[in-house]
Amino acid sequence: MDFNYSPAETEFRLSLRAWLADALPKGWGETVFLPSDEHEQAMFRLDWERKLYAGGWAGINWPKEYGGRGATLIERGIFAEEMARARAPEPINVIGHNLTGTTILAHGTEAQKKRFLPKILSTEEVWCQGFSEPNAGSDLASVRTRAELKGDKFIVNGQKIWTSFGQYSQWCFALVRTNPNVPKHKGLSFLLIDMKSPGITLRPLRQISGEYEFNETFFDNVEVPAENIVGDIDGGWKIAMTTLTYERGPEDALGRQIRFKQELDQLLRTLVRHQRGAGHAIDEPAVRQKLAKSIAEIEIVRLNALRSFSKLESGGDRGADASMTKLYWSHAAQNMYEVAMDALGPIAPLSGSDPQAAALGKFQMSWFQSKAFTIYSGSSEIQRNIIGERVLGLPR
Repeated sequence: MDFNYSPAETEFRLSLRAWLADALPKGWGETVFLPSDEHEQAMFRLDWERKLYAGGWAGINWPKEYGGRGATLIERGIFAEEMARARAPEPINVIGHNLTGTTILAHGTEAQKKRFLPKILSTEEVWCQGFSEPNAGSDLASVRTRAELKGDKFIVNGQKIWTSFGQYSQWCFALVRTNPNVPKHKGLSFLLIDMKSPGITLRPLRQISGEYEFNETFFDNVEVPAENIVGDIDGGWKIAMTTLTYERGPEDALGRQIRFKQELDQLLRTLVRHQRGAGHAIDEPAVRQKLAKSIAEIEIVRLNALRSFSKLESGGDRGADASMTKLYWSHAAQNMYEVAMDALGPIAPLSGSDPQAAALGKFQMSWFQSKAFTIYSGSSEIQRNIIGERVLGLPR
């Protein structure tokens, strides 16, 4: 592994850093923040994505012929780091960029690449994900949403759940059952579905944090052109596994690590001032020991991501390595927010509207959000199974 950056990579970083400093609103992260209203915040984030595209910073390592920048995988990692370091708004169309686009690049037809990729990059079309169902979360192969091929169209019926940003999406990629008479992994197909199609209904789901990001999505005789299948009919499981390895990959982890470290630094500053008994919370040996562990764990998230980048650059496989990356960061972050709640003590439950809330309730909100880390993108149990079978060679 070589964690040093080449002169070209360093120049890429400095160029992006300068662009971000100029493009973000003056005072960003200090006196200027995201709008508090959830819908206004989403619109702000979408506008930011369009600004990135206009500046030439979309599709960093996508081929130039499809509108990307043609950068290296390492430069894609640098992009994630610098976006996080500048506290740039996180994208709404992350599913389009990180999952749909990469999957179409790997398995789509030339017609699909030309039709969908440019509009993902420009954020003209936002995407959501149709994988999980009420009875098929961790066991993804158990999806029951049906798609029957009739002539030149699939007729889709069923339900998906936890559809992030579905209310802002023009398109959805979905794993659907096209053959119920074969083993469950072998009867699935991967469809691209226009969210404006008649028969699609969204119902909002409020999360534990109070945010409305998730939806239930219902399909009632929805017609999907046969040309919108990615890969072969009944060959969707392989396509879905490609999607998940990008969802769990080091690109995501490297940016997350920066944001986790920023919150950890903020927690340290808060505990230096937070009175506990006759002293401050930071002075308690048990608190300091837990904080030291979190500092080490968050740094390991970065090193794990860099190790994965090095392996991928050498032609390594994403599969099990992505599972190790995702498993580690999700638990390291959960542990960090548990430490925050413990160290803040009696004021930990106070929300941002309370004048005594620590950091305007930031740590409480992050603690709520972290509960999903070990569930989405494949639960920790699933990740351990993958690692056990494919890395350790354990029996199924």
